[in-house]
Amino acid sequence: MTNLDGSYLNGALISTPEKQAIASAFGRAAPSYDQHAQFQRDVVDKLLQRLPISLIGKRILDVGCGTGYLTEKLIQRGATVVALDLSDKMLEQARLRCGELATYYLGDAEALPFDDDSFDYVVSSLALQWCDDLSVPIRDMKRVCKVGGHVLFSTLAEGSLDELKQAWSYVDQYQHVREFVTKKAIKIALAQSNCDGSQVDLAKMTYWYRSAFELMKDLKGIGATQIGGRSHGLTKKSSLVKVEQVYQKLFQTNLKLPATYQVCLGLIKK
Repeated sequence: MTNLDGSYLNGALISTPEKQAIASAFGRAAPSYDQHAQFQRDVVDKLLQRLPISLIGKRILDVGCGTGYLTEKLIQRGATVVALDLSDKMLEQARLRCGELATYYLGDAEALPFDDDSFDYVVSSLALQWCDDLSVPIRDMKRVCKVGGHVLFSTLAEGSLDELKQAWSYVDQYQHVREFVTKKAIKIALAQSNCDGSQVDLAKMTYWYRSAFELMKDLKGIGATQIGGRSHGLTKKSSLVKVEQVYQKLFQTNLKLPATYQVCLGLIKK
């Protein structure tokens, strides 16, 4: 639901230039996001496998809800869902999908605007990689989870989009692909958050494209381009052509190009 004036309920926002850039990028991508988000939906489905089929009577927080795909699936299982995102444009899309069946908050994963022990489950799919220190959102998600409840999350780990990263390394010296955390760093973040007995699994997921351009179009379509990178200014068309040529030379298999993701799936019992 929204406030009476139609705005979204507001949480505490950590306002930094990078967070503002992240919110803006995903906001621009929000209307077309679902057309490019097959990977994101597949990861959500992996998280859902770790949840009970029936969630009737359970109150769940969806952190970084995006366009509401996971929120909708949780509602279908009978849960009462609170959907939170850094981007108001993403929340608009989630509300178009789920209507008044969820409550919507504009807020930050690193400063959740909820009391301790508020939710039976706290879930987050492919949102936490945009936080600089993974232990901060994990600690806060655990805080708002009830004793006896569970926190489930997915995030990208080291090795994700390595093909694209390698291709760019032949073209220029800038960072075009974000550095993702190692499994060891994820375990350290969990330890720093006092998450004893947590479970961490890695899943390798590979998608195939006709061209590097097609992959980069998907990344742009979900708002994930140049966030956290170190490239300067607009990317020249000639550079994109070189990336395409290198990608084809290094990785082409049966006229297709792979894009590999290493997905960390975490489960925390409180």
